Amino acid sequence: QVQLVESGGGSVQAGGSLRLSCAASGDTISAYCMTWFRQFPGKERERVAGIGTDGTSNYADSAKDRFTISKDNHKNQLYLQMNSLKPMDTGMYYCAAQWCGVPTTPPSRAGNYAYWGQGTQVTISS
Repeated sequence: QVQLVESGGGSVQAGGSLRLSCAASGDTISAYCMTWFRQFPGKERERVAGIGTDGTSNYADSAKDRFTISKDNHKNQLYLQMNSLKPMDTGMYYCAAQWCGVPTTPPSRAGNYAYWGQGTQVTISS
């Protein structure tokens, strides 16, 4: 079982940057598919970016060319570098983990993930 704790959220102006971190404990993330989700009030969680066991990443269209997901297996950390932030990026950001084992495309649906952090709030002002 893996525990996840996000950090790095905050309030910035449009065009700014934030770097989210997700610290994992209880197990090594090297065998897990890891994904960042975000949730807007009254909406379901939506995938932002995911990374597989082999480092292969995928992104939501809204995140392509602006966000970069990465991980450090030695530090057991997941990251999301967010640049050129827009007010539409405002929301609660969660990291999620699901044991994958072999290299595979990270699942895009929230229901496919067993482990979740508590979330970190991102607020972008215009």
